[in-house]
Amino acid sequence: MSTEVFNRVEEKYIVTKLQYEKMVKAFGDKMKVDSYSKDGKFYQICNIYYDTEDNNLIRTSLMKPPYKEKIRLRSYGTPSLNTKVFLEVKKKYKGVVNKRRSTLTLSEAYGFTKTHIIPNIQPYMNSQVLKELQYSLNLYNAVPKLFLSYERRAFFGAEDDSFRVTFDRNIITRRENVNLEYGIFGNKLLDENTMILEVKYSERMPLWFMHIINDLGLKKTSFSKYGTEYKNYIANNNTESQKEVKRYA
Repeated sequence: MSTEVFNRVEEKYIVTKLQYEKMVKAFGDKMKVDSYSKDGKFYQICNIYYDTEDNNLIRTSLMKPPYKEKIRLRSYGTPSLNTKVFLEVKKKYKGVVNKRRSTLTLSEAYGFTKTHIIPNIQPYMNSQVLKELQYSLNLYNAVPKLFLSYERRAFFGAEDDSFRVTFDRNIITRRENVNLEYGIFGNKLLDENTMILEVKYSERMPLWFMHIINDLGLKKTSFSKYGTEYKNYIANNNTESQKEVKRYA
């Protein structure tokens, strides 16, 4: 989890619990389970998404432009203020994802995202990425808008560890008290039988994996956790926003 720069294609699918079980069984020895996901375990990921005051980043993203950008703060599990976390800028252009992130303590991350002043550089930080994040924070005047957490089980290719497959379940969101250290509570985004499958690769998806996708009848989707939450949010909180919901359908 320490890699700080990613450049890859990401595809998403909505799967049932039964489809998840069939897929994992079909992996055989072609996939290795992530060290955090051994013995069938899922690990917790918590995020704060940053956006403009009027939610312009997510509204733009939902219009499916060629280029879109997200800023988020990520922890693995519920952190304390001294826990190392990851501040990320995720850019997507014509289906290719570039993610850049720097390690900070949670306290440092809060200070940086509030003031936009880069903290004193420490050995665990990436100074170049922090400069890029500073630019994005200033450009959008980004503020914390959403807490979003989920449980993940991850696999990587036995012969090519750049090929990754993740399953996310139990997606929880809230728009108040979004601090990561407050713990996991809020609204469920999907029912308990539904998971989000993400397939991540550098050049091409392995042929054997494509056969599994086809055998299970899975169809690629543009599902976005943040985007789905935002559509639910505007649908439930402002009747005048029904026109906006239809724009993103």
